[in-house]
Amino acid sequence: MLRAINVGGHGKASMADLRSLFERAGMRDVRSILHAGSFVFASSRSGLALETLLERNAREGLDLRTDVMVRDVAEWTRVVEENPFVPEAEHDPSHLVVIFLKHAPAEGAVELLRQTVKGRERMSGIGRHLYVTYPDGIGDSRLTGTVIEAKLAVRGTARNWNTVRKLHEIGRDATGPRPS
Repeated sequence: MLRAINVGGHGKASMADLRSLFERAGMRDVRSILHAGSFVFASSRSGLALETLLERNAREGLDLRTDVMVRDVAEWTRVVEENPFVPEAEHDPSHLVVIFLKHAPAEGAVELLRQTVKGRERMSGIGRHLYVTYPDGIGDSRLTGTVIEAKLAVRGTARNWNTVRKLHEIGRDATGPRPS
């Protein structure tokens, strides 16, 4: 996932150019999902080294300065399985957001963030993922990405639960059947 791509006039890049960038970096079976910088691909590389490679290639190839957060199929499955807001995921998935962080925030940072929330939003941090419910809508909330990143001291990119599920299905299908 690329942070802040084609959102609010920032980080403009075509999905075709980004797919090509990923392919030139050695990724296979590259698929873009929506227009906000979500991709599914196969790679022999992983983790921070892959994120760094893709960030450098975006900067050098497209003059695009953005953070890239990579999660493999096993991590993505844990994101879905560890969701602490199951009723919200079922009944109001567009108001449940997962923020994919560059690294896990410092101990106690999520609790400090929670103390600043004045609305009805609820959150739970699990490793490099912050789950946030926005029962009154995301657009009017004061719990913005800027506030979250400042309080956690880590950058991230958000996807709503509908997108999380779609990416999970595509990634799972791309890797074939899994033993039960």
